[in-house]
Amino acid sequence: MTVKVRSFAKINLGLCVGAPRPDGFHELRTVYQTIALHDIIGVQVGRGTGIEIRCDDERVPKDQTNTCYRIAECAMHALGASGRVTITIDKRLPVQGGLGAGSGNAVATLLAIERALKKELPGAKKLRIAAEVGSDLPLFLVGGTVLGVGRGEEVYPLPDLPACCCVVATPEIGVSTPKAFADWDAMLGGAGETAELRSARTGPFDSAQGRRRPPTQSISTHLRKDSKLTASPPSDRMLEFGRALSAWLSGLPLSGVPVSRGRGRAETSLLDLVRTGIENDFELVVFPKYPELREVKSVLERAGAFYASLSGSGSAVYGLFRSRVAGQKAAARLQRDGVAAAVTTTLTRRQYWKKFPVSGF
Repeated sequence: MTVKVRSFAKINLGLCVGAPRPDGFHELRTVYQTIALHDIIGVQVGRGTGIEIRCDDERVPKDQTNTCYRIAECAMHALGASGRVTITIDKRLPVQGGLGAGSGNAVATLLAIERALKKELPGAKKLRIAAEVGSDLPLFLVGGTVLGVGRGEEVYPLPDLPACCCVVATPEIGVSTPKAFADWDAMLGGAGETAELRSARTGPFDSAQGRRRPPTQSISTHLRKDSKLTASPPSDRMLEFGRALSAWLSGLPLSGVPVSRGRGRAETSLLDLVRTGIENDFELVVFPKYPELREVKSVLERAGAFYASLSGSGSAVYGLFRSRVAGQKAAARLQRDGVAAAVTTTLTRRQYWKKFPVSGF
């Protein structure tokens, strides 16, 4: 019997990059949010030995470099099982898109193997296996709104943000995450991000509108000047990100930001998180190399997105909208410009697990 499950994507609501760690990774702070866009993973465990990966997309590796392959090995060993594992990937999400497609595929494979064998690993063990295979795998064992710390692999469920319309643009650009990290280190020379660089990303925060105003100077201008600017250490930036999230979670008022009024409690929670000023640090190094991605973000903002951002290191750029109608108009505008865009929704934790199975349960 083949077990089929949905492998959902994620976006990052803010991503703060800290200093390099002794293990070669960077310290991170981010809020992951699962969304309804997905691949379909099919798993069958039969007679024989080995692992086979089937996928029509030529960009998807079929050998040990695929995270599905690696986690299948770990899962079979941990479950004390034997047999030939056949993994079929119906690829609908972009490769190297910043949506966690490969990581989600791996976690979906792990859970499908459990169901195919009618055996289950303890939750803590699954999280450990997922973290060993990749930094952003564990979030897919939680779903919904998730805090990621460490190198992103240490995850904690947050109070779910409300499901809302999300437009995901996927330009045909592949952004290498290791290269983005290297560019980040080269840009800062080991120092933290300056306030001026932060403003250069998308413009200063407009608390009245709950969004960013367009920058008055280009990022390249700020980069030429950054030797004259005072940089805050990476540790300070991480603390600032953590404090903003802590204030949001505890309901403390945010400095200079008016309290949201006149909306439902769920929408207020989302708007208040946005108003903490959360941003994706990778925009500072990815947008100068791929200005078309910065333009996609601008299109989403002009179309009415109350928050727009690069997801992960890209190349996917998303916008959150108050209504599906507004999101559909934004997607149509991008599509007229030749940019692939899909209208979807964010998923709460309950929705994530309810929609996870397809068949074989």
